[in-house]
Amino acid sequence: MDAIINKPSSVHFYCQKTSDTYFNLWLNKELLLPLVIDCWIDNMRLYYNSTTRKTQNSPGVEIRIPGFGSSESVEWIDPSHATVGAYFVNIGNALVQNGYKRDVSIRGAPYDFRKAPNENQDWFIKLKHLVEETYTLNKNMSITFIVHSMGAPMTLLFLQMQTQEWKDQYIRRVISLAGAWGGSVKTIKCFAVGDDLGAFALSGKVLREEQITSPSLAWLLPSPLIWKPNEVMVRSLSRNYTMDQLEDFFKDIDYPDGWEMRKDTLSYVLNFTAPGVELHCLYGTGTNTVESLNYEKSFDLNGKPTLLYGDGDGTVNRRSLEACQHWKNQQKQPIFMREFPGADHMNILANLGVLDSIVKVLMYN
Repeated sequence: MDAIINKPSSVHFYCQKTSDTYFNLWLNKELLLPLVIDCWIDNMRLYYNSTTRKTQNSPGVEIRIPGFGSSESVEWIDPSHATVGAYFVNIGNALVQNGYKRDVSIRGAPYDFRKAPNENQDWFIKLKHLVEETYTLNKNMSITFIVHSMGAPMTLLFLQMQTQEWKDQYIRRVISLAGAWGGSVKTIKCFAVGDDLGAFALSGKVLREEQITSPSLAWLLPSPLIWKPNEVMVRSLSRNYTMDQLEDFFKDIDYPDGWEMRKDTLSYVLNFTAPGVELHCLYGTGTNTVESLNYEKSFDLNGKPTLLYGDGDGTVNRRSLEACQHWKNQQKQPIFMREFPGADHMNILANLGVLDSIVKVLMYN
């Protein structure tokens, strides 16, 4: 994610207000440091317009998602190739070792992950063109999607938009890694107290100022198709908040825009029809994953909650990871499930067993 800025003001005197060219915003580890993080948050955050029901960047900030179609753009989210920015690179290397070619038979389809499907409509159009272009470029060989996390429900929506005839011609299969098919309780935790991204020097409370402005976070709230209406998501000394009472939760954390963004994206959550292509769901288990929040010492939601854990990959709950099994009787194309104990949400992309499974599917299936 690159940005070019010409801002009318800055949050601190040391924050850059202008730039002559685009610079790397996400992921740039030099910007994710104490003090400087405030400048990054101000450049990265979105502002919700309740009239248009869309978001916009901070004033004076223009953001682009570079490298659509290139494998580089998804193999590394830090263009300097710092280890912290490694993403699909291990999968890319495994494919190259088995005869695939970058930017010919390995393509990338990055998108603005801050935004939900309702603000990524152009991406769906570009993706269809990329599929058809890659199909032709590779002598009419049908396409395998390898998707991760939010990329799984994004790809599901894309496939739901296409005719079965088109999918039969152009799509061979989808391989999903840690697919957040039914959302995640961790999103509630992010709205409540933020997430430190696993960085020792960063505060979840500080990062929350940027994180909660992303409509994608609201889109990935737990799905009412997967969680029961009366399941308690948040507890305090004064009351509980069930799945059916999340609107109250957003009022009580004083962030009503979060609920508005949820309403904007709920139709995409409820559209859970089968993708209509062969599907391989690979996912990790056995890692503590947030199941609910407990404000055991507070009558309101201003304190720091205790996190209650269940099974999953550390980010996505097991029931969401396994939600793709619901389509087994809804389509004729096969659905394969494979669990990888101990593979967490990000490390699954470099898990040797996962890499071996991907190669075997592509080479022998």
